Amino acid sequence: MPRHDARHELLDAAERLFAVHGIPNVSDRRIAEAAANTNHSAVRYYFGGRAGLLRALLDRHQDALEPERARLFAESDSLLGDIRALVLPLTTLYAELPIPSWRARFLDQAQHDPTTAALVREVGAVHAPAAKEIVGSVVDRLAHLDRAVVEGRATLMVHIVSSACAEIEGRAERSGEQPLWSQVGTFLCDAIAGMLQAPITQ
Repeated sequence: MPRHDARHELLDAAERLFAVHGIPNVSDRRIAEAAANTNHSAVRYYFGGRAGLLRALLDRHQDALEPERARLFAESDSLLGDIRALVLPLTTLYAELPIPSWRARFLDQAQHDPTTAALVREVGAVHAPAAKEIVGSVVDRLAHLDRAVVEGRATLMVHIVSSACAEIEGRAERSGEQPLWSQVGTFLCDAIAGMLQAPITQ
């Protein structure tokens, strides 16, 4: 198996196993076996270990989102436009994945696993400059609200999108039907815009 194909197969196998069983519950050897790789140390060989594998999975995801995020942000002239630049590239990407897919559920696992969550933030800071710029714009547009509340709502936004997409992806695997990801994206954007601008009860 060529090196590039082996890496790709390991990434896909890891994403699927992490999504279904949880990141801490899947061994590197099991990933190699699921990728039909006879080298049980393949994760270490190709990625330098578990952290390198997770980083490669997160890099692959962010690299796929950034160009479209930058394009949509360049066209944005409102809070809703900024939110759409963050969310729609994600739901568009999910629509392009085959059924079943495991990307959304893996990312949800990564967000909620304490060790991996720190890596998610680290990778985002390096590989998602457009996303970082968009978030900054969102915060600026909400400067009339308490900054701590805005930052808390922005964190909640990440969890809402992550959990909702993971649930929809899982439902699609069970039904075999392609989700209407464009409608999902629009719904999430509208809901998040409303939440971010909601009045603050003192």
